[in-house]
Amino acid sequence: MTDTTVTSPPPADAHGGHGGHDPHATATGVTNTKLAIWMFLASDCLFFGAFISAYLLYRGRPGQKGPTAAEVYNIPFTSVTSFILLMSSLTMVLALAAIQRGDYRRLRVWLLATALFGAVFIGGQVFEFTEFYREGLSLSTNLSGSTFFVLTGFHGAHVTIGIIWLMSLWGLASQNKLTSADSEKIEISGLYWHFVDIVWIVIFTVVYLLPQ
Repeated sequence: MTDTTVTSPPPADAHGGHGGHDPHATATGVTNTKLAIWMFLASDCLFFGAFISAYLLYRGRPGQKGPTAAEVYNIPFTSVTSFILLMSSLTMVLALAAIQRGDYRRLRVWLLATALFGAVFIGGQVFEFTEFYREGLSLSTNLSGSTFFVLTGFHGAHVTIGIIWLMSLWGLASQNKLTSADSEKIEISGLYWHFVDIVWIVIFTVVYLLPQ
């Protein structure tokens, strides 16, 4: 007699897959979205590496007209704005912890705080650029100025993008459209934000602290 027993498929997991595997996971064990952000950050490292190398190549070269970037730095002021930016990494961690435990009020608070810290940093950078221009250093003054403005401006653009991203998440959270199931969205934005902060540590050390 033929056996007509039908074997039931394994139960679906919490993500809708079977056998306990995330259907969106890649061979690396992370989701496609998280893998994509890691790849983007890796490629961004190359851009920042190129800009930092160009700055080191041209800074302090003799025979350049006008002041060099190092001659107009206000290191105490930049140190304060740098500290504020670095503190935003802490608030970003707190935002992720808040959504993971379902505390949506604190999620909104920490997202907004992170964006505000970033905005203070950008405001400080705009003030710094304005003061440099008044002292005779602009993008076209000399190669030292050009590489300085391109490097720090490129980083400032990244911070601005991060602020827009965070405010978008804050808007969703304010409309109760972010839940614990969406914690990866906060985690991915946090990866980007931490990357921006780490890059600034390198830039601040190389540009402002290393002797000419």
